[in-house]
Amino acid sequence: METILTVNHLTKKYGYLTAVKDLSFSIEKGNVYGILGPNGSGKSTTLGIVLNVINRTAGDFSWFGGSISTHDALKKVGAIIERPNFYPYMTAIQNLKLVCKIKEVPQDKIEEKLEMVGLLERKNSKFSTYSLGMKQRLAIASALLNDPEILILDEPTNGLDPQGIHQIREIIKKIASEGTTILLASHLLDEVEKVCSHVIILRKGEKLYSGPVGEMLTTYGFFELKAIDGPALVTYLGNHPSFGPIKQENGLITAILKEEMTASSLNQDLFNNGIVLSHLVKRKESLEEQFLSLTNHKD
Repeated sequence: METILTVNHLTKKYGYLTAVKDLSFSIEKGNVYGILGPNGSGKSTTLGIVLNVINRTAGDFSWFGGSISTHDALKKVGAIIERPNFYPYMTAIQNLKLVCKIKEVPQDKIEEKLEMVGLLERKNSKFSTYSLGMKQRLAIASALLNDPEILILDEPTNGLDPQGIHQIREIIKKIASEGTTILLASHLLDEVEKVCSHVIILRKGEKLYSGPVGEMLTTYGFFELKAIDGPALVTYLGNHPSFGPIKQENGLITAILKEEMTASSLNQDLFNNGIVLSHLVKRKESLEEQFLSLTNHKD
């Protein structure tokens, strides 16, 4: 698979503060990557470095296998790393024509990109009349004018209402489905879970995890159980080699699995041992639970 971006041991220091610390990862073509972490974790700094707007302290990065200069590579990149900055009394069309002149790209894609972000009907409306969500969608259209191989978005849904968030996420999925690689920074677990195929988790500038969202932690899930004889159930689970920690809260017993097991086989085993269940649900850890599990081990 073609590598779009490679980051090697990247470090950025601001005086005594280390914003990014020895960070390495790669972006492969055709995937949607999320750089996930709380505010101040180094997401925006990392994006700024690879887009050549922030100088790195140490380490390096290369675009498209290092076959072309960063200057030429960035012509194949679309990016929104700050709030949309258009002329308020110009229409969407006029603003995008100006962007085409600055980027030195043809103007024949303007209407196609406006349609992609759902703004074609408002193409002749002034930017000042747009809602925040519409402004963000126009910025995405602007970033797509050069038909980039990768689209970079920094907190694309920040400040938007639920409808605006939904629209941006659907647009991201649509762009990705047409083959454009996407790298987005977000502090929202929900966002990454819904739109990204891969995730890079940062905390205080350090990478905690990099890989597919679905494989973030090798977990086998857990059972939530209730039984007529609760103590007997807890004893059974505690002595069973397939289970890790056993938790009890408000009569509900949670048993973490260390290996694969079906609900039906557990139910049968318990019944054979004289334990009758009144409640049995098997669950997988959510991305949020996995994220908290990762970050809690790094204090």
